[in-house]
Amino acid sequence: MGGLNWIHKEADWRYPMRMARIKLSGRGAVYHCLSRVVGGERLLGDLEKEKLRQMLRQQAAFSGVEVITYCLMSNHIHLLLRVPGTVTATDPELVARAVAFYGRKSPYVRTLQHALQSSGHLPADLRTGLAGRMGDVSEFMKELKQRFSKWFNKERNRFGTLWAERFKSVLVEDQPGAVQVVAAYVDLNPVRAGLVTDPKDYRWCGYAEAVAGRESARQGLASFHEADDWAVVGREYRKVLLVSGGRAGRSGKVALDSEAIRQELAKAGELSVGQVLRLRVRYFSDGVVLGSRSYVNAVFREFRDRFGPRRETGARPMRGLTALGHLATLRDLRVDAVR
Repeated sequence: MGGLNWIHKEADWRYPMRMARIKLSGRGAVYHCLSRVVGGERLLGDLEKEKLRQMLRQQAAFSGVEVITYCLMSNHIHLLLRVPGTVTATDPELVARAVAFYGRKSPYVRTLQHALQSSGHLPADLRTGLAGRMGDVSEFMKELKQRFSKWFNKERNRFGTLWAERFKSVLVEDQPGAVQVVAAYVDLNPVRAGLVTDPKDYRWCGYAEAVAGRESARQGLASFHEADDWAVVGREYRKVLLVSGGRAGRSGKVALDSEAIRQELAKAGELSVGQVLRLRVRYFSDGVVLGSRSYVNAVFREFRDRFGPRRETGARPMRGLTALGHLATLRDLRVDAVR
């Protein structure tokens, strides 16, 4: 593995230049999206995170995007989204979404309602405008961040940008093995940050919301599971979140030590998925595409013109992470891949 040069213990927001975003236009796809607060400042307190969660749910309901899970931290956010390939909503359904999103008094909503009532359907330009906001991950993230920034600046009596840069995204193969691992990585953010020992105790993540009984959160986590019964889904997903090969304490829970995990990785130790996900793995934020080797290679062939002539294949292994050996990424991260 070339020693320890691929392990970096300290958090570092200064990543090297990344590849251009890859999106599957007109096709359903799953994306892990990450956006940071400007300067890495911890500007999102409890009130702000609650408001952002409300806006996230509203935006998802309006656009038809499915929130598989999410985690809102004080200086960055993670969203795991399933974006529809095409908009199948009827004109009345589109108008109903707009009413729920903007409110009945909105001039835009009144224009839509008048157009629908007068002719029984929306004019092509209005329908295209609405539908165009419902099948694109960039549009979803731009609108969510803009709406929240506007609210935040008004609440804080400030002006200027809130978000550090354009958001990052990783295209995730929409199959259970890949989506579940990324979902667990997202939900374990507060554990890696040392805020809680169990993600169910962190209020602003999808898993905690599901444990608390929110149906939309449970549906998101059930979307990559064969069962739709939360008792089954929650039990199986919790195994991924908490299982490890460590030593159990008096409570019977497994004690996890991130430094011990790093040491085992450096020795090429065999670690569980649950242990690996206790570390910051840049492949989940900078890997560009993540999934089986065949999936990553297929995406590479589709976007072949974005890569140099010497590159023959797309799939790259996650260096040193044997527990995730069934997954590959499009980007080969040689330095600071795991922290």
